[in-house]
Amino acid sequence: MLQETLEQGQAQTDAALDRLIPLETQHPVSIHKAMRHSVFAGGKRLRPVLCIEAGRMVRGSVPPKIEELGAALEMLHTYSLIHDDLPALDNDDLRRGRPTCHKVFGDAIAILAGDALQTLAYETLARLECPAESRVRIIEEIAHATGTLDGMIGGQVVDLEAEHTQPTAEMLEYIHRAKTAALITASLVSGGLYAGAKDREVRRLRGFGKSIGLAFQIVDDVLDVTQTSEQLGKTAGKDTAAQKVTYPALFGIEESVRKADALVSNAFAELEGFGERAERLKELARYLVERKK
Repeated sequence: MLQETLEQGQAQTDAALDRLIPLETQHPVSIHKAMRHSVFAGGKRLRPVLCIEAGRMVRGSVPPKIEELGAALEMLHTYSLIHDDLPALDNDDLRRGRPTCHKVFGDAIAILAGDALQTLAYETLARLECPAESRVRIIEEIAHATGTLDGMIGGQVVDLEAEHTQPTAEMLEYIHRAKTAALITASLVSGGLYAGAKDREVRRLRGFGKSIGLAFQIVDDVLDVTQTSEQLGKTAGKDTAAQKVTYPALFGIEESVRKADALVSNAFAELEGFGERAERLKELARYLVERKK
C-alpha cells in the first residue's frame, strides 16, 4: 500500500503542478524554464502526499482537487530549496540529482524563480475549492509555517547563525522543528482543514506532524554522513563540511536513529483515535525514518 500511496500522490501532484506552472514557452521564458527545472527534478512529493493522506484520513476518501493544495505546498518547498542552495546560503551544486537552479540559470534568475514559486503558491491557495473559512485558515497555517516565528525562514536564519558554533540540544531542536518540521506539520494540518477536520482532529494532526517532521530531519542528518552523493541525489557530507549543527554531530548516529524511532512512536499515538483510517499515514511515517535517501 505504501508504494501505491506514494505513486498516486506523486502523479496527482505532478499533474496539478504541470497545470499550474506556466509552460517553458510562456513569456518570459527564462523564469518559467528555471521554475520547471527545479519543480520537475524528481522530488519525492512527501509534503503533498502527507497533505492528501491527511485529507483522506479525515474524510474517509480523497477530497476532490486536494492535489492543488499539495501542489502549492510543493511550490513553497521547492522555492525554499532553490534559495537554500544559493552561494549566499548553503552554496550547493546538486539537488535531486541535477545541477541546482543557480548553476544552470545564474543567481539572479534562481532568486526570482524561488520568489515566483512562492507567489504562485499563494495564488493557488487563494483559489482552493473549499469553504472560505477553511481556505483562510489554510493560508494562515502555511504562511506561519514558512515565516520567521518558529517557521521555515526563522529556522534557516538560526541554522546559518549556528555554523561554526558549539551547538546545544535546544538550539538543534529549534532549527529542525522550524526549518523542516513546520512545513511538514502545515502540510498535514492544511490537508485536514481542506477535508473539514474538527478542532480535535487538527490538534491530532499537528501533534503527528511535529513528531514525524523532526524525525524526518534527524534521518536527513544521518543520511548526510552515511550515504554518497549519488545515493542521495544531493551533495553528501555538506553539513559536516560547513560545520552545521546536526543530530549525529551532537548525539552520534545510533542515538540519533533511536530518537527518530521514538518520535515515530509518539506520532502513532496521536492517530489512535482515527482507527484503521490512519494506516496510510502510519506507513508514511515509517517510510520517513527507514528511507535511504
